[in-house]
Amino acid sequence: MPNASLVIANWKMNGNKALVKEMTAFLRDNKEQFNAVDVVVCPPFTLISDLTRECYYDDIAVGAQNVSEHESGAYTGEVSTSQLKEAGVGYVLIGHSERRQLFAENDEQINRKIKSALSADLQVVLCVGENKSQRDAGETWNVVSQQVKSALQDVATDNAGKIIVAYEPVWAIGTGDTATPEQAQEVHENLRALVVDLFGEIGNKLPLLYGGSVKPDNAKELFSQKDIDGGLIGGASLKTNDFLSICQAAQG
Repeated sequence: MPNASLVIANWKMNGNKALVKEMTAFLRDNKEQFNAVDVVVCPPFTLISDLTRECYYDDIAVGAQNVSEHESGAYTGEVSTSQLKEAGVGYVLIGHSERRQLFAENDEQINRKIKSALSADLQVVLCVGENKSQRDAGETWNVVSQQVKSALQDVATDNAGKIIVAYEPVWAIGTGDTATPEQAQEVHENLRALVVDLFGEIGNKLPLLYGGSVKPDNAKELFSQKDIDGGLIGGASLKTNDFLSICQAAQG
């Protein structure tokens, strides 16, 4: 199992410079309450430089919400791995359901992005999850396992230590619905077996996160499950008290 719990904030297209200052100061002042938890904040691209300045001396890592599979060139609106690294980014979300659904990212593109990010020594947070119709049809594991296998195709075992998998059931993102701890654990247990099958023993050390309407009142029970190593947090990561409570829940 991973050495420490991991909580990642995904601000999506929200936040501003004031929130960067407020959140970093609040986490700094309360760090003793979640000393055993690794925290990453993924703001919009425009706030990355502000965040890196504000948390430079704090034990908070900076992540990006997306990255291009291309290193440079005529790709208007895209950001490369080297540009993220230069900005102080250490983590990157890849394959989030909103990127898949709203921006038509497919498995092949996600695989290329992952390989590019790993080559740049970035920590990859692979997001996977089924929608409501797929869950209702009993297809959850078929969908999730295929997403993982496609995303990690031809990824060398030497790079496995830089991979994090976040299970985010699409039907639970921003809806207020949350997978029960038992539902989440079932998928995570299967994920653990899958990454061990793909990468061998190092698969036991890959952080497996749950995301999907995680809140202060359900975080502790979710994080107490055997194969859930933390969370990828959306809306609650924009509220200082809520995010602190979730980090505290990950402390155990």
